[in-house]
This record gives sequence, structure tokens and C-alpha cells, in this order.
Amino acid sequence: DFAENYMAIPTIPGKKSEAEKFAGAKGTYTIETMMQDGKALQFATSHNLGQNFAKVFDVTFLDESSTRQYGWQTSWGLSTRTIGGLIMTHSDDKGLVLPPKIASIQVVIVPIIPKEWDKQLVEEESQNIFSNLTSSGFSIRLDNREIRPGEKYYEWEKKGVPLRIEIGPKDIASKSVMIVRRDTGEKKSVSLPELKDIVTITLESIQNNLFEQAKNRLVNNIVSVDTWDEFVKAIEEGKFVKAHWSGDGEVEASIKEETGATVRCIPLDEKEEEGICIKSGKPSKVRVIFAKSY
Repeated sequence: DFAENYMAIPTIPGKKSEAEKFAGAKGTYTIETMMQDGKALQFATSHNLGQNFAKVFDVTFLDESSTRQYGWQTSWGLSTRTIGGLIMTHSDDKGLVLPPKIASIQVVIVPIIPKEWDKQLVEEESQNIFSNLTSSGFSIRLDNREIRPGEKYYEWEKKGVPLRIEIGPKDIASKSVMIVRRDTGEKKSVSLPELKDIVTITLESIQNNLFEQAKNRLVNNIVSVDTWDEFVKAIEEGKFVKAHWSGDGEVEASIKEETGATVRCIPLDEKEEEGICIKSGKPSKVRVIFAKSY
């Protein structure tokens, strides 16, 4: 929910192979994501530790019959790599692109003051817009620094602020403002009476667009293969590859050594399917996802 609905990053939930699971765990579950370069990122994991660590550290409890038992433990990991994943999923050559739901600043207001005698009028209207939008629950920054508007645009684009509002004397005369989306660069003139509603709609649109872009990239770059040559070619092209694998750790290590790809996960929604391991030729019951990763 957090990855997809807040960070706008689509994920593939699955189980790790024995070689890739957390050392000492009975099993590791993961959500895998795809970066813009096609490499995988292990976004978050959860580990079923069973009683293994409880036995090592003598962690016990009394059950209902007052019998001492070793504890059953889990471990859940969500670390700073998610920040890197966010940057590498959405950002572009201009800088950060942040989903509105997690952006510390959702909207920046940039006053445009071409002449000194316009200053008071523009600053007052900018402050009114700031107050109205802030009271409506948006996270707003009013940039009234004494530097050129272009410098402000560059800075806030680099910081990934989802939406920019530009207001100058001509806008005030027409009772409107110009809004600019960070994700698409689209500009649109909006009348002041409808500004709050348009900001709400636009931020929702940006959030949805970022997720759909990332989802399409993921879906369009997952391929299924049945031969070793197809596998090698797909990995070289930066794809997520669904392929049959026998479950043999030595075969998994051989694939990694020859191609740099690892078993990212055994997808939880993957249906059993009789097949032949692309490397060893041994029987396989399910396709797993291979990819190069960070």
C-alpha cells in the first residue's frame, strides 16, 4: 500500500529463493521494483525466522499449558533504499520528481514582478492564494525571494515540487494564475475561483500519472522465455525475465555468474506450470523472475 499508493511505485510481491533469503530465516518475502534502467531493486522484505534465532539467543515464553517454548519471530525491513528507489523510479534530467502524497512541499507559488510598482499588488495576491490553499490542507511554499523567476523555477523543479503556481500583474488583471506540472511540464491558466478545486484535481492526476508511468514501464519490460538464448538476450536488454528454474542452488549460481542476473522472487500470484529449467533442462513447476539488480 505504501509503495504503490503513496510512493507511486508498482511492486511484484514474491518469495525469495534459498540463496537470496535472509541468512538463518525459514523464508523471506519481498516486494521487487523496476528502476528506469531496467534493474531490480529489493524494495522491502519480511523474514519468517521461525524459532531459529530464539534457540540461539534462548528467547522463550510460557504457553497456555505453562510449558516453556522457544519464541517464533519475524523481521521486517523497510530502509533508506526506498528513498533511492523513489528517486530512480520517477526523476528525470531536471532533478527530482516527487509524488504529491509524499512531497513535503506540494505546491510552490512564484510571484512574477516585472516592475517595482507591481510589487505590492502581486505580493498581496500571492499571500492571499497562499493563505487560501494552506487553509485547505495543501502543503504550500510562497517563494518571495528577491531573485529572478527563472532561478526559482529551476530550483523547485530540481527539488521535485509537484505543482508550481505563477502569478503576475497580467494574471491578477484577468483574475487567474498559471499552473505548471512537474511531471509533464504542462502549463494551464486557471481562474482564481476554481483554483482550489483544480489544484486538488491536478495533484491527484500527478500522483496517478507517476504510478501509471512506472507500472507501464514494469509491465512492458517483463518477458517470458523458454530457452537459454532467449534468456541471455532478454537479460542483456534489461528486462525482468520470467523463466522456468529447477530450484537448484548451483544452477542459480551458474546463471548469476554467466549473466549477472539473480532470482528476484518467486511471484506469489504465479500459477504452477510444468516446464523445463532454462539452464539445466531439469523439470520445473513454476516460473520465477530473474533480473540484474542493485
